[in-house]
Amino acid sequence: MPEARAKKGAAGDGAAEKPTTDGPGGSAEAPRPRRRQARGEARIAQLLQAAASVFCTSGYTASSTNAIAREAGVSPGTLYQFFPNKEAIAVELGDQLLHRWRDTYGAAFDQTHLELPLDRMLDAVLDPLIAFNCENPAFFVLMHGSEIPGRITEEHDTLHTTMLSRVEGILADYLPDVPAAQLHRVAEMAFMVFKAGLDLVMAHEGEEREAYIREMKAAMYRYLDPLIGDDSPHLAPHARQDHTP
Repeated sequence: MPEARAKKGAAGDGAAEKPTTDGPGGSAEAPRPRRRQARGEARIAQLLQAAASVFCTSGYTASSTNAIAREAGVSPGTLYQFFPNKEAIAVELGDQLLHRWRDTYGAAFDQTHLELPLDRMLDAVLDPLIAFNCENPAFFVLMHGSEIPGRITEEHDTLHTTMLSRVEGILADYLPDVPAAQLHRVAEMAFMVFKAGLDLVMAHEGEEREAYIREMKAAMYRYLDPLIGDDSPHLAPHARQDHTP
């Protein structure tokens, strides 16, 4: 657990056993690692789910622990058994979402996608990334909001750098003869198109959201197609055919 958890949370969450004396001197053994009870784990999950809802509705800055407790259907005192403040809740929620996001972009940037024509490659890479954000709107709030805890901001910056490197790696396979500096510019521009498009996607719902997803992909395709196209020597022969997004 992150250090931000309240110490007294151990009492209601399966506390560690008391240290025992060791020998005549009565020195204490190191306490054993805490083992959470299933009920404590369920309560934490309940609070984090409530926090995600409140952050999405009110934004991080305007949210409060009282609002989170109310959304979870528990008393503020119960909340404080597990988290000392709003920041601790945000850090724990952010940690969980970042872990799941890493799994998502790891699958999205699968090497086998490079054998696809450009439009299908964009679908294979972008669809899981877009779906994750749409299914976890709290992730978008915590990664892009103002006054977010510094730890989340630092991890997001690291994630940003890692993803940019993955994009650059994919483009390097498609464009092996392009100078490194130009390749970096292309990768950064493509990544920024995705981020800007995602802002618009997340601001809409239903059919309008789907329309913006199509527009984002079209913008990405029209930017990359003159550089890559379906004549790329990297593509397998069966993938070199005319495709329109």
